[in-house]
Amino acid sequence: MTTAVRHFMPATARRLIPNRWDLIAFPLILGFLLLATTGIRATWAPITALQTVPITLDPGHLPEYALRTTLRMLAAMVAALVFTLIYGTLAAKSRRAGLLLVPILDILQSVPVLGYISFTVTFFIALFPGRVLGAECAAIFAIFTSQAWNMTFSFYQSLRTVPRDLQEVSVNLRLSPWQRFWKLEVPFSMPGMIWNMMMSMSGGWFFVVASEAITVGDKTVTLPGIGSYLAMAIQNKDLAAVGWVILTMTVVIIIYDQFLFRPMVAWADKFRLEDTASQTAPESWVLNLIQRTRAIQQLLKPFGKLIRRIAQLRLNFSLPKGIHSEDHTPVSRGIDVVWWFLVAMLAIYSANIMVHFIAKEVGVAEVLRVFGLGLITLVRVSLLIVAASLIWVPLGVLIGLRPALAEKIQPLAQFLAAFPANLLFPVFVVFIVHFKLNPDIWLSPLIVLGTQWYILFNVIAGATAFPNDFKEAAANFRIRGWQWWKKIMLPGIFPYYVTGAITASGGAWNASIVSEFVSWGNDKVVAHGLGAYIAQTTAAGDYPKILLGISVMSLFVVLFNRLLWRPMYAIAENKLRLN
Repeated sequence: MTTAVRHFMPATARRLIPNRWDLIAFPLILGFLLLATTGIRATWAPITALQTVPITLDPGHLPEYALRTTLRMLAAMVAALVFTLIYGTLAAKSRRAGLLLVPILDILQSVPVLGYISFTVTFFIALFPGRVLGAECAAIFAIFTSQAWNMTFSFYQSLRTVPRDLQEVSVNLRLSPWQRFWKLEVPFSMPGMIWNMMMSMSGGWFFVVASEAITVGDKTVTLPGIGSYLAMAIQNKDLAAVGWVILTMTVVIIIYDQFLFRPMVAWADKFRLEDTASQTAPESWVLNLIQRTRAIQQLLKPFGKLIRRIAQLRLNFSLPKGIHSEDHTPVSRGIDVVWWFLVAMLAIYSANIMVHFIAKEVGVAEVLRVFGLGLITLVRVSLLIVAASLIWVPLGVLIGLRPALAEKIQPLAQFLAAFPANLLFPVFVVFIVHFKLNPDIWLSPLIVLGTQWYILFNVIAGATAFPNDFKEAAANFRIRGWQWWKKIMLPGIFPYYVTGAITASGGAWNASIVSEFVSWGNDKVVAHGLGAYIAQTTAAGDYPKILLGISVMSLFVVLFNRLLWRPMYAIAENKLRLN
């Protein structure tokens, strides 16, 4: 188009003329939309199509399988984000609701993925009868249960530790609760939220094998995906196929790191709490590319304006005072008594149903044995969390304080976090059987392999969000060595560490189910512990014992969180809040 013609065009039309950056960005966007459409279309096929086209170990099918698995994980991520914003807000803003919702969240993160699948598959299959979509929804829900809890804990922690001076500013500006939520609370939570979204995406790979094999009655529906491919490779002892899985996972993680998480990390840097900017900020070539486009920017402007207008609405959403009041008046104390009574009645009713179901086939001796196995797993999990903390807290601070280093480490950390422990089963089984080693010791590392990253990712988020003002003040006052750790950094990252540790602890209990009972072909290695008990009873289809094992595990997790992590949360909220 000539300069003269362009001169006489309206300004709006001139802004819609693509520049060279648009010519690069448009094919990328269209390519992603085409791939997503292809994957979504397959979900509307009849469920009989899964039987006519069985899973094959031909590496040529891995791109399709990778696309299907990635779309499931992204769909689960969107659902987890919506759940996080709603559930985390209710738990953080309502004292009485938090008394009920936070323990429920402790229980939810301790229930294994297999436990959710057992009770939800029938519902989703019936919701979309005769369609692959029903099984897809069941798989997405199962992946959702491996992603949502740490994101919710992170958002809950952020809401509980918003600096008081920022809260006072929002009051002085007369922001409505809706405006305060979108202009203060959500932006403040962004650094921790994004790193936990990365961890959730990576954690989804850990349970993708269980999520893509859906059992309905006496039939198993196997969905095309990386998880089902890996399960078949392990069953057939095909090491070459396992190698192809590792390669495919690496490529997929690099792709969604570059196109999704790296831009989000660079974008969220503007929400850091500081008066002076750090010298080095995270960058993303994708974000820079989109910001340099002309036509795409104009096409996105209406959506941006719509989102800003929604965030600026003066909606006065607030919880009823009956469950929200922080007053200590006689009326408030009376409501507390009624609330506690209702919660206690609900707990007693639920416990009564479970006890009657379990007592039909399980005696007192079996219950005591299961509690003993729970104590063994408790010791194992506790020692592993302490070891992981000693290793990953210093490394997480080192990475988080250096954005350039974080950019290089980020995809590697995501890959290691996403690396399914199933791939290490052959090594551990062969090693333990060959040298006749003690499974109670040598299977233990498998528990923490998939959960230690919760600590690393949250510590990185805490170090990344740490105000540059405080770092400069520490440098000016020449605070170094152990004093720097004790007075500056450890208090600054403490709320993030607690979030990482509590989710790592719950995840470790969950991971014990697949780590204390491992197999490679026909060879099986079993460690003593509650995870092995649940895995064995699940394989046997003994539902009363499955429920007993899950109930005991939930009880241990809730008590562990109540006695250790909740007091640490209180310290983070009351004494270590940035103000």
